[in-house]
Amino acid sequence: MSTLLYRLGKWSALHKKTVLVGWIALIAIIFISAFLLKPSFSGDMSIPGTPSEEANALLQKEFPSGSDAGSLRIVFGAEGNEKLTSESSQQAISDVLDKIMEDDQVASAANPFEAQTVSVDGAVAYADITYKEAAADVPESSLEHAEKSIKIAKNEGLQVAMKGEIIPSEVEIGGISEVIGIVMAFIVLSITFASFVIAGLPILNAILGLVASIGVTLIGASMFDITSFSLSLSVMIGLAVGIDYALFIFSKHRQQVRDGIEINESIARANGTAGGAVIFAGLTVIVALCGLTVIGIPFLAAMGITAALSVLFAVLVSITAGPAVLALVGKRIDKKNRLLSKSSKNQKGQTDSNAWGRFVTKQPLIVAIISIVILVIISIPATDLRLGLPDDGMKAEDDPARQAYDLLADGFGEGFNGPLAVLVDASGTSSDQTVQFQKATEEIGKLDNVSQVTPAMPNENGKYAIVNVIPETGPNDSGTADLVHDIRKLSLNDGGENIEFRVTGLTAINIDIAEKLNDAIPTFGVIIVGFAFILLMIVFRSLLVPLTAVAGFLLTMTATLGFSVFILQDGYLNSLLGIPQEGPILAFLPILVIGILFGLAMDYQVFLVSRMHEEYTITKDPVRSILAGLKYSGPVVTAAGLIMIFVFAGFIFAGDTMIKSMGLALTFGVLFDAFIVRLALIPAIMKLMGHATWYLPKWLDKIIPNVDIEGHKLSKKLSEQNENVSAQGNKLKTN
Repeated sequence: MSTLLYRLGKWSALHKKTVLVGWIALIAIIFISAFLLKPSFSGDMSIPGTPSEEANALLQKEFPSGSDAGSLRIVFGAEGNEKLTSESSQQAISDVLDKIMEDDQVASAANPFEAQTVSVDGAVAYADITYKEAAADVPESSLEHAEKSIKIAKNEGLQVAMKGEIIPSEVEIGGISEVIGIVMAFIVLSITFASFVIAGLPILNAILGLVASIGVTLIGASMFDITSFSLSLSVMIGLAVGIDYALFIFSKHRQQVRDGIEINESIARANGTAGGAVIFAGLTVIVALCGLTVIGIPFLAAMGITAALSVLFAVLVSITAGPAVLALVGKRIDKKNRLLSKSSKNQKGQTDSNAWGRFVTKQPLIVAIISIVILVIISIPATDLRLGLPDDGMKAEDDPARQAYDLLADGFGEGFNGPLAVLVDASGTSSDQTVQFQKATEEIGKLDNVSQVTPAMPNENGKYAIVNVIPETGPNDSGTADLVHDIRKLSLNDGGENIEFRVTGLTAINIDIAEKLNDAIPTFGVIIVGFAFILLMIVFRSLLVPLTAVAGFLLTMTATLGFSVFILQDGYLNSLLGIPQEGPILAFLPILVIGILFGLAMDYQVFLVSRMHEEYTITKDPVRSILAGLKYSGPVVTAAGLIMIFVFAGFIFAGDTMIKSMGLALTFGVLFDAFIVRLALIPAIMKLMGHATWYLPKWLDKIIPNVDIEGHKLSKKLSEQNENVSAQGNKLKTN
């Protein structure tokens, strides 16, 4: 592998223009293909096999609507103590609906005062608009016409908000989130390289890979069901790892150039050594993300695969376009900016260690205890973890869907935004089903937390009936989940023949998704932890190194979930971080974060501890190996961690609630893992373990494969070749 990467790096350096033009041409082909295929993203987050999905399939079969027409709900609210029942308000609402009916795409518009969709206090009302076409086929002009129409009521002093299927969900790419991350990454790289010019190279490298992966994802969206936020996640991951992977190779090359190695030779060696570590790190993240497919949840599998694609392209660009870019820069790679390099001129000290390394090795017990205590305290809120999916009530206050949600909750109760569709199944009874349906409605009405129950509406054959239930609590309240389970437990017995109750609807589907994902966390966690242990044991040929690494990762995960609960669920510091509303943790966030942070944690572990392992192999001195790792690999891991943090932090301020929560969890997850676990806790524990750190039974040493991810064999081979060349030169001089 190292030799192959060495040759690839040298070839890319010698044919730099060909490589870069080739990548640009490939990206152009990808995007032209994507444009021709007309990609579209799905909003489907269903999980096949859940009770609500099975009930929904049966409902669609027994109650065929014959139409999938698009819809729009317009919610009106009175200001102050006014009522919508006043003559002026009723006239304003009628004028809005008359104006909307001028759109030839509209099939019907239900007047609230005729459809009796006005709240008891007369302060809130809603009108449902039905279109002639399916939601995806309703032209944008119809939505624009509706937006202009509601201004009539706004001008009369009414509150008006809209929600519905015809309002498209926006996919943000290249917004403020990415800009913030790139700017902060540029600052970190500028300090690391002491050069503004060189600092931009890893970013350009990352953007090249990111653009390619976006194009491939767009092609995939034209063939498969991929959610819109899958693209946002892949952008988040691809940008962060793309910069970091380029940083590892560029840093290695720069150090070699300072040591006097010729430019193209240095590029080849950096690709053969650091490039091998990049491939290993990338494959680790890819395997972790693809591991999401084993859970059996389609939308989550799609998210993992699209994010894995972004990592794959980050790796490919780093080991091909990266060397080409370095060749273009040439000797300027070592050129420093006077302003940025001033601060490091007078920094002189020991050559074999730095201040942090000396502190950790002198006070390992204190460092270990403080690190563990901090992470355990942060983890405490995780014991109250509650999963769910965001609804309109968790959007920003200026979002029309949030305004409609709040108005409906004020006028009709919190549960109005989370209705349940109950399918009463009397197909197994032979008596009068009408009587049974009436009994079923009465039984549902007796349950706790029920606000309203509509009369049963039977289908054509009279064997099934729909009962709409409005809970007293909102869609993400635990009381609503309890009600769903209570309804499912109901069973009427008619002469030995049972009548079953099936619950579906968006609220029930979301509840089932959250519970399914919650049940999958332990299984996925065991798979990831087991994989990490085996992987690190092979890489470092040790039992205690992978054991401490896995224990550290578990602390990272509990701390990340604990902090997420503290902010997102409990609502602390919400205003500071721009979180509009507290609520349950995003249902797939724990599994997603486990997969992503596992890959990143192993990256940091490998880059840091591999340097320690190399030093220990040479000196057999455990303390010296720790000092060397923290001095030479510590700064690179620090820069990489900061870049990850800043890139992910930019997404905290994105508009979408799901993207916000993912950005928050990943930001602090990297903070905990890179700076508390990898740079503090792990070195401290290694110091306490001493020589035992690197113990591996002989019988196990013979079984496991020998993996040289850092390219030490290549370095040794090149060193021997140089010695032979020098020896031959000396002989010629002597002769």
